[in-house]
Amino acid sequence: MDDSLAGKVGVRRQPRRSDRRAGLDVLLRNVAGDLLNASDRRRLALILTHRLAQLTQVRSVGLKEITSTMSPRSIQPIRARDYVAFSVPVKEEGRQVMLEASFDPRMGPDDWTCQLIETSASLAAILVESERLASTPAPLTAADRDGAAPLIGSSEQMRMLRERVERVASTNFTVLIEGESGVGKELVARQIHALGMRRNGPFVAINCAALVETLIEAELFGIEERTATGVRGRRGKFEHADGGTLFLDEISDLSAAAQAKLLRVIQDLTVERVGGNGARQINTRIVAATNRPLAGLVDRGLFRTDLFYRLSGVEIRVPPLRMRKGDILELTQYFLSRHEGRGRLTMTPAAVDTLIAYDWPGNVRELERMIEGALATAESRQIRVDDLPASLRGGYGEHLVPSFQRGDSMRAWASRYARLVLEKNAGNKRQACRALDISYHTLNSYLRYRPVKPPVALSEQARELVSQSAS
Repeated sequence: MDDSLAGKVGVRRQPRRSDRRAGLDVLLRNVAGDLLNASDRRRLALILTHRLAQLTQVRSVGLKEITSTMSPRSIQPIRARDYVAFSVPVKEEGRQVMLEASFDPRMGPDDWTCQLIETSASLAAILVESERLASTPAPLTAADRDGAAPLIGSSEQMRMLRERVERVASTNFTVLIEGESGVGKELVARQIHALGMRRNGPFVAINCAALVETLIEAELFGIEERTATGVRGRRGKFEHADGGTLFLDEISDLSAAAQAKLLRVIQDLTVERVGGNGARQINTRIVAATNRPLAGLVDRGLFRTDLFYRLSGVEIRVPPLRMRKGDILELTQYFLSRHEGRGRLTMTPAAVDTLIAYDWPGNVRELERMIEGALATAESRQIRVDDLPASLRGGYGEHLVPSFQRGDSMRAWASRYARLVLEKNAGNKRQACRALDISYHTLNSYLRYRPVKPPVALSEQARELVSQSAS
């Protein structure tokens, strides 16, 4: 039957075999292009239904979740005069998805269209799974589990640190990283490794402070089989890091004997296992870190001078968190995002002010642990000042919170602060105005204000200054 006759009698022409192959090929190529170019991978299945609508003469087509106690495999395809539906396999337990299409009752789906939609159901399963993975938080990396965050921060100190790390990473020199505990020295070492020529090699970290004195040689250099009864041979950390980077954390805690052995390895780039008869050549980059300045330890005779000069050719200083308080909010947002799951976590402005006012002796590590503790005890998805540890609240807990509970006004607070600044400037109102960055008239208005219940006890000198200012 030719096309013109088919159109006159209302019979739908069956596509040729070549048309069927072309239809499926066009669908796959279009969806593959969508998958590669999509910026939002949470709408891929919807894109598939649009492609189907372009290739077939459907009235409507879409994915629909249904409620069913049957397993996905037991749901049979449905084919009626004006409707077809095929099950879409999904990984999530208890979830059932169907690919449905409706047609004009006068011209129902032919076999080719049904076959294309059934194939699309299998393709939809791939896209639905891609959507699920795109909406699922990524698992924590080893660095995340160890408490290490990326080099986060927009401060000038962090910008300079990142630039220095990038320059150092392109070399093969030994690096010494100095900084207080918790600033992220191991993170910097990992960045040097990841950006350097040895990125495809292993990164081996060892805490020198945790090494037992009698086992240092075996841990660092390895031990031969049957060196002693019941001892199994194994490679040391230097051999494990061959072709990569060895990170020696807290190197200042090594004993004098261990320092001498380490110096020999750095000089010769060879290790000899305990109980061995020959040296083994190694190709390992050494990155050392310390929370105590090695130069000071050298001056006190606590660290070998020759080892210090071997390690300190390239030095990186990691700034403490109190020196880059502008990065606290950015770090806080990063740590909160790691625990969001299905809900968004936030902090009140007052809680953020509390974090910025704190000096953070434990640095970034302390900030991360504090956020974890606050999340564990907070009653909502928003962290408030009361959710923070008492030691962290400081002045907020001692002064601001009680003042809030008393219902003190802002003018009362401004008046007390103005009197305190005036006292510090020996009663000189001009100097107090400059310190407060207010006008002379505004200062006088604050000084005239009398709180109903002043909670701050002024000194005798301050009371005298206040009485003079009032007169």
